[in-house]
Amino acid sequence: MVKIGNFFFHYRNGLFPLVYAIAVFKSPPVLTDYRIAALLGLLIALAGQLLRAITIGLEYIVRGGRNRQVYAEKLVTGGIFNHCRNPLYDGNLLIMLGVGVASNSIWFLGCAMPFFVFAYCAIVAAEENFLRNKFGQEFDDYCAKVSRWLPNFSGITATLSGMEFNWRRLISAEYGSTFVWMLAVILLTLKNMWLNGDYQINRTLVTTLWALLGVVTLAYAIARFLKKSGRLNTDRAPAPAEAGESLSSAGN
Repeated sequence: MVKIGNFFFHYRNGLFPLVYAIAVFKSPPVLTDYRIAALLGLLIALAGQLLRAITIGLEYIVRGGRNRQVYAEKLVTGGIFNHCRNPLYDGNLLIMLGVGVASNSIWFLGCAMPFFVFAYCAIVAAEENFLRNKFGQEFDDYCAKVSRWLPNFSGITATLSGMEFNWRRLISAEYGSTFVWMLAVILLTLKNMWLNGDYQINRTLVTTLWALLGVVTLAYAIARFLKKSGRLNTDRAPAPAEAGESLSSAGN
């Protein structure tokens, strides 16, 4: 499992988008009404994004490892990592599930989602193997207190009140991946409208979706400008290879 996880960690940026492409192809529907699927998928994806946002805003882990290999300078256990060892990956899986539901594609939910779950389990196995070898008892003690996947929100109020939320870091880290999944939900909904013959009929919804796409694109452009111009710089930025949970977040 560790070897498989190292493989996925190394090649995830090229492999995962190919699996995402399953949502583009015509498939038997999950729900009879694609609009309900789109709304439900959006809510699920937003829940995943919220989890990622809270995690990154409180305590950040630079994704990507070193030379596309699992790597960590120190064990990060603060913020949401004090309640779950893999909150970023939990958020990713929720976002992927949301996109899948919004696509209304049985193929995606039946093929892509099991693949992503397996891939993340393998990646986590590889990361935990690295962290255990490097940090030894410190990591074992952390694992004994904090669940791998299921968050334990006991004491979350103290966590949130005891840390400063870094909005600049959040925008800088998340604007790209947030734009991608929101773009996917909008375009997949438009695709389903076309396949169901509603594109020419329901012009109000079509116009709303294209306007929303414009707003999302504008927000992405503004965030990118702010990052590139240095306006999102923060004195609290982490070192280039910090890790405590998952160093890579495929979907970013």
